[in-house]
Amino acid sequence: MEIMQDKIETAARADLRNGPAVWACAFILTVIGGSLAGCSEDRASAAPPRPAVPVIVAKVEQRDVPLEVHAIGNVLAYSMVQVKSLVGAQLDKAYFKEGDDVRKGQLLFTLDKRQIQADLAQAEANMARDEAQLANAKANAARSTELLKAGVISQQDYDAASANANALEAAVVADRAAVQNQKVQLSYTDIYSPIDGRTGSLAIYPGNLIKANDTPFLVTINEIQPIYVEFALPEQQLALVKEYSTGQKLPVLAHINGVTEPAEGSLTFLDNTVDTTTGTIKLKATFENRDRKLWPGQFVDVSLKLAVEKSKLVIPASAVQTGLKGQYVYVVKPDLTVEDRVVTVGRTLGPITTIEKGLQQGETVVTDGQVRLQPNAKVEIKQGSASNGSSVSGYTSGY
Repeated sequence: MEIMQDKIETAARADLRNGPAVWACAFILTVIGGSLAGCSEDRASAAPPRPAVPVIVAKVEQRDVPLEVHAIGNVLAYSMVQVKSLVGAQLDKAYFKEGDDVRKGQLLFTLDKRQIQADLAQAEANMARDEAQLANAKANAARSTELLKAGVISQQDYDAASANANALEAAVVADRAAVQNQKVQLSYTDIYSPIDGRTGSLAIYPGNLIKANDTPFLVTINEIQPIYVEFALPEQQLALVKEYSTGQKLPVLAHINGVTEPAEGSLTFLDNTVDTTTGTIKLKATFENRDRKLWPGQFVDVSLKLAVEKSKLVIPASAVQTGLKGQYVYVVKPDLTVEDRVVTVGRTLGPITTIEKGLQQGETVVTDGQVRLQPNAKVEIKQGSASNGSSVSGYTSGY
């Protein structure tokens, strides 16, 4: 090109006598030569095509998805008894070890009985004395009745004899009550378990003097089979819970930190009022707890299953991106290029998300590698993606 241009310029200078026409021809040839040179330079500097972006993908699937609500729950004993003494005495003996399982009616403690036994003996003696006096008074009252008829005694003497008999009869009734009371007090010196459960630590050890109805309690017994899990939901979810719990028991899962399999129970209690300070409603679920996974005071993740939504489109949650247009996903087309497509997201359940609008079953979406993508970019599907057999089917919600 440079040689041609030189020849053109030389010819133009050699024949200036030819006038403007020659100069016009020279100018045109110069422009053509420059254009050809520019095209040659563009072809030489053209950028190579971009390499394909490696990505991981998954197929859009249609499946049944559980409708759930989630909360943090606290495990509570099914029933709790704080054992204390109803009489004041010295603690004589404990018949269990701390942390033992005990049965209802099992002997737990004995107290020193001697003082109460002495009080009982005194009450029984008083009753025997008053019963003897009552017998004598009744005999005197009977004789007074005959003597009054015979006119031997006055009406006043008769009334005094009858009143004495009645007073002694009331005294005997009181004595019998006192004896019964002492027997009850004596029975309190043997303390039995009122429920099946597990004992905690001893608060008072044998040899100590304890007072009636005093604190600390001797021991606390928790019933843990069955057991409760208490949790709270926002009042906005109350209508859903009431709708789906009518006429049936809703299943509840308690996910325990460090335990693979969750505990399974059912919803058994819905509070009758919303807490105005927190705007939440309290619920309780009951668990059989045969394997004792749940323990009083423990915190667990609670999943309350309300229903199952049929035939929902699902994709891995990692496929959903957020941009200026809202939420979108990269869809892989048959020619291995991608398009960014706006979607309407439903709910996220662990690693999957439901899609209400924007995708069709069987389409392929990118789940990893979106950072390097742009619309119409070429992709290379990595091993382990949906095209090689993987999908979102491996996810289970626990139900």
